[in-house]
Amino acid sequence: MSAHNRGTELDLSWISKIQVNHPAVLRRAEQIQARRTVKKEWQAAWLLKAVTFIDLTTLSGDDTSSNIQRLCYKAKYPIREDLLKALNMYDKGITTAAVCVYPARVCDTVKALKAAGCNIPVASVATGFPAGQTHLKTRLEEIRLAVEDGATEIDVVINRSLVLTGQWEGSDFIKTSTGKETVNATFPVAIVMLRAIRDFFWKTGNKIGFKPAGGIRSAKDSLAWLSLVKEELGDEWLKPELFRIGASTLLSDIERQIYHHVTGRYAAYHDLPMS
Repeated sequence: MSAHNRGTELDLSWISKIQVNHPAVLRRAEQIQARRTVKKEWQAAWLLKAVTFIDLTTLSGDDTSSNIQRLCYKAKYPIREDLLKALNMYDKGITTAAVCVYPARVCDTVKALKAAGCNIPVASVATGFPAGQTHLKTRLEEIRLAVEDGATEIDVVINRSLVLTGQWEGSDFIKTSTGKETVNATFPVAIVMLRAIRDFFWKTGNKIGFKPAGGIRSAKDSLAWLSLVKEELGDEWLKPELFRIGASTLLSDIERQIYHHVTGRYAAYHDLPMS
């Protein structure tokens, strides 16, 4: 909460008066997706910037300590060394924004990152992910245990029945989806969310972060998401404290596109390390 609003009760009655112009939102989404978001000569720089917003994620039922170790190494070294040197970016400390795992894998993640010698934040999807329908006491205990194990960020799954009945919950970030739904991050939904963030900032002075997650797999899509946030909220939101991309396979395509930018050809499967 900003200093000038500290201690002031927030009136959310204006929320019930909000209306969404659905056709206009769809037109705006089509505009973002249809045009080239970044000029070709700047694409490599923007792709590297996109890397720094990624919450590199694994939420598989068969996660083990070994694939967590591999993921953490990739989080610290997201782009191949020679490619960064070719772009004169090797010494810029480019890493992903965080590593995101289930609570049971937090210890493994903290240990692997420490072994890699880096302080990338560990995020965890606590609170009955992905449905959020477990007992409140259980959800709170899951958060406590994840933090105790070393998680510094928690992706909380809200109980959606509270939203449907108008019982709003506060947050530092809002996220499009769990990534486990049939339909996940979409541009029309994101536009509505970003404008809600903007309206909330205008009314309260509080900056809320935004995290699209689920189905974001291509470098081209990542550039469109950056462009959307820049145009709707401004450059001040283009930093990891206020913008993240939840993804598991996106980084591979970004590295592939950077490889093409540097070499003029696309990488073979064995040319780039897996995460």
